[in-house]
Amino acid sequence: MDGHEHGPLDAAGEGDEPTDVEERAARLRWQLAITAAGIGGFDWDLVTGRLSWDDRLVELFGYDRDTFAEDISSFDARLHPDDRARVSRALDECIATCGTFEAEYRVVRPDGSTRWVQARGTTLAGPSGRAVRLLGAAYDTTAERDSDARTARVLESMPTAFFSLDRDWRFSYVNARAEELLGRTRGELLGGDVWELFPAAVGAPFDEQYHRAVGTGEPVAFEAYYPAPLDSWFEVRAWPTPDGLSVYFIDVTARRRAVEAVEAARAEAERERERTAAAAERLRLLASVGDQLGSTLDAGEAVARLAQTLVPVLADWCVVTLVDEHGGLRDVGSWHRDPAARELVRDYAAHRLRGMSPNSFVHQALRTEQAVLVERDAAPAVTALLAPGPAREVFAQLAPESMAVLPLRARGRTSGLVTLFRGPGREPLRGQDALTAGQVADRAGLALDNARLYAEQQHIAEGLQRSLLTALVDPEGADLEARYLPAAAAAQVGGDWYDAFRQRDGRSVLVIGDVMGHDVSAAAAMGQLRSLLRGIAHATDHGPAQLLAGLDAAMRGLAVDTTATALVARLERGEGGATLLRWSSAGHPPPLLLRADGTCGYLEAPVHELLLGIDAAARRTDRVTTLAGGDTLLLFTDGLVERRGQSVDEGLRRLRAAVAGLGGAGLPELCSAVLERLVPQDAEDDVALLAVRLRA
Repeated sequence: MDGHEHGPLDAAGEGDEPTDVEERAARLRWQLAITAAGIGGFDWDLVTGRLSWDDRLVELFGYDRDTFAEDISSFDARLHPDDRARVSRALDECIATCGTFEAEYRVVRPDGSTRWVQARGTTLAGPSGRAVRLLGAAYDTTAERDSDARTARVLESMPTAFFSLDRDWRFSYVNARAEELLGRTRGELLGGDVWELFPAAVGAPFDEQYHRAVGTGEPVAFEAYYPAPLDSWFEVRAWPTPDGLSVYFIDVTARRRAVEAVEAARAEAERERERTAAAAERLRLLASVGDQLGSTLDAGEAVARLAQTLVPVLADWCVVTLVDEHGGLRDVGSWHRDPAARELVRDYAAHRLRGMSPNSFVHQALRTEQAVLVERDAAPAVTALLAPGPAREVFAQLAPESMAVLPLRARGRTSGLVTLFRGPGREPLRGQDALTAGQVADRAGLALDNARLYAEQQHIAEGLQRSLLTALVDPEGADLEARYLPAAAAAQVGGDWYDAFRQRDGRSVLVIGDVMGHDVSAAAAMGQLRSLLRGIAHATDHGPAQLLAGLDAAMRGLAVDTTATALVARLERGEGGATLLRWSSAGHPPPLLLRADGTCGYLEAPVHELLLGIDAAARRTDRVTTLAGGDTLLLFTDGLVERRGQSVDEGLRRLRAAVAGLGGAGLPELCSAVLERLVPQDAEDDVALLAVRLRA
């Protein structure tokens, strides 16, 4: 082996084989024991140079008895090149000092595989005191090495920091997360004394708990703070092991600081219990006001109830006033904390506006658009601005000490006022109470202005829809009834429409349609399509399929960029005076026919034809059905049968069942009942309905 040339010793007799029977027996027992444990034994005669291996070592190094040369060269030949210098130094030191040998090294076998071997041995000295023999054992540690590597990979991938300390409190392993939290590299940590590297841990819980774990053999868990440069709190779990101590830890600084902040907040809350209770009461008030104003679209009604909410939190009694679009005032609500005084407040609110001077505090707040506060002697100040009469007399009995008038404003408009009165013994409206009152006024003002905008939008929507849906012409020999319901949202003017008119030859045309969309643009497009269809029908006298084809072509030619469903039907006279219904559908729900005998069913087309606005060259087909006196035809848009959480087929079944059950009803009653049964109050889509019944 490189670096150790050891031949026969010069001292005669020091290499002789032992002959004592007891010694041979002891060696045999030792050989049997290590063989049973899977351990190989070796005996290197340093005098003769002969190296003896048992069968286990011969096999471990990849030899057999024929190829093993029984000298140190056989060992060197299998030793990994990277381990030779280290192992050679260990052997030389062992022989030179007549001491012990211990090393772990790699063996490269003939098939190229590598095995890890742990070897331990001791020297025997001759009479001269020099080493003459090296006896020892070796075993395969490859599996342990693989297990250690897997463990290391797991430890490196953990988000938790981990390190291990040997029995001398030196770092023997550190994972990447531990490097990060400890602020040092592995090169700085491995082999270093934990108490020297982290002196602030001495005498701290780290010191106490680590020694406790090692001393008791029991794991410990604790939280502790390490000062700068770490300046962090750690949650630590430590387990004693045969080799020392294993430590897992995480940085809990953020959590500790959050806990400390919560504890500080609790302490502050405890110190300020009365203030907190008042704040909570104000918050409940704001929540109540929000619920009250948001529970109805009639904000005027909600604001009228506002007085009951504000008393007694912000005032002893209160009056709420609405301002109309012309600046006129109307008291709509009042309340007093004392039930016996509520009638007085109602009387005052009923008369005060008529007796109030233009210089009153209410008018001042209205003009300046700012809150007006009278902090003391409110009774004489208000009385001086009231004309003699009922309001002045009642107010004298109520006798407030302070008052505040707050405008209810939003989007640059004052929609109302709230007047808060406090009696003697109560502080004027200041601080947090004043802030809360201002927030209430802002919310109420916004609710009132939203109600105004909602009403305006409803008015616009209704006006637009009525301008687009002109009066219908009753077909000859039939009665006609139509209905339109807008969606629940304020400005959801949709593209649904119905129509009934006569062509030049006198035949009656019925139309139902639905432009995609729910806005003013959809309504405008609907108006265009309705007008185009009427014009084409009057100019050509075409049947339904040709009318739809002509409308599709006109949409393309006039660049009407929309899509729509539509159904056109025409009443015609057949042979023998029978009434024929000729109809064609562009992707629209099928018409429902209620026969005079009570049978009810849909007129289905065998092919579902394209919507308008998709392909102007699409084929359109007429279908013909014979009608009899008393038959009722129902044309409708999808808003009647489509509902969130309900399939269209289910909606169609519900409609047919409803109509079948109304066979004896008059046409107006039938239409109203169908809408009542099928359309919810919060409908998301508009609905158009057109019904025609042939006279018997």
